[in-house]
Formats: sequence, structure tokens, C-alpha cells
Amino acid sequence: MKQNKPVTYRVLPNSEKGWDVRKDGAKRALQNFKRKQDAIDRAREVSRNQGAELQIHKKDGTIQRRDSHGNDPYPPIG
Repeated sequence: MKQNKPVTYRVLPNSEKGWDVRKDGAKRALQNFKRKQDAIDRAREVSRNQGAELQIHKKDGTIQRRDSHGNDPYPPIG
């Protein structure tokens, strides 16, 4: 059985020294924020509603935290 790749939303730093909420594959950000926590709160809300993955990045672009809001394989792989 083929599993679909889960949808992922990300909180990423932007060039205006703020933060973007972006869906993987999208050309533009869903929303922009000055404060990282505001971006995290919005991204968490959207990812929960969509049953998607959430990845929060640091200013250097590395992943700080990952959250899963649905579509987890059961039993877990590995």
C-alpha cells in the first residue's frame, strides 16, 4: 500500500528579519510575522486543522522542532 507524503507547514526566517508560515511546495508564504512566536502559533493552528506536519526552523535555517498533527503511521515505522 502506497502512503501519501504528509503535508508540511514550516516556520522560516524571511529576508525582512521576520518569520514566514509556508506550506511545502508553495511559491509564497501563507502569512508573515514580525515575531517568531506569532508565526508558530498560526502555523500550529493551520497544521492541526489540516492534520499536517509542522517544522519550526531557527534563524540559521536548521530545524529547531518538529510536530505531527495527524497521519502518523500506526504501528510506527522502525
